[in-house]
Amino acid sequence: MSTDTINPNFDQHKVKPKAPKIEELINECKSVMMATISEDGTPLVSTAPYSRVGNEFQILVSFMAKHTKNLRDRKQVSFMFVEDESVSKQLYARHRLTLDTQAELIEKENPLYEKAIADLRERHGKVVEILDNLEDFIMFNFKPVKGSYVNGFGSAYFIDENLQVMEHRHGAHGQHNVDKK
Repeated sequence: MSTDTINPNFDQHKVKPKAPKIEELINECKSVMMATISEDGTPLVSTAPYSRVGNEFQILVSFMAKHTKNLRDRKQVSFMFVEDESVSKQLYARHRLTLDTQAELIEKENPLYEKAIADLRERHGKVVEILDNLEDFIMFNFKPVKGSYVNGFGSAYFIDENLQVMEHRHGAHGQHNVDKK
């Protein structure tokens, strides 16, 4: 990790944005962080290995886990793929993709289930077969709605449901200054 300091004369309007590497970041991550909301509005952050079919993501989880109840009861889930801390040059500017998604339960009879299980097996090994055969494990599919991608200071983008860059973000946090792509 770098111990670089930020220049006090930093002007993010003069920063040249870095080219997004969304696919590379997703492929580097073996798991995804997800935020769900409980019935009383309490947020819960969790993580799970994922598979990917097209631009959608799938996870295999125990129905006994707290996040699973949240997934079943409320369909809005925030996903985050984030650069490994050990390779980040600056933790404040860590590369990250955050997606607003809609969750849906996938039944074992659904062809998507078999595709996702095959991908999970390839990515994570035999443990997936064991979990898939347990009665308490179920699968969810997550469809991206929109998101944001950050890959450095002054280099942030709005992302669409197809994981494509819509526009470059600039300005202070909370401001919505954008450059159309």
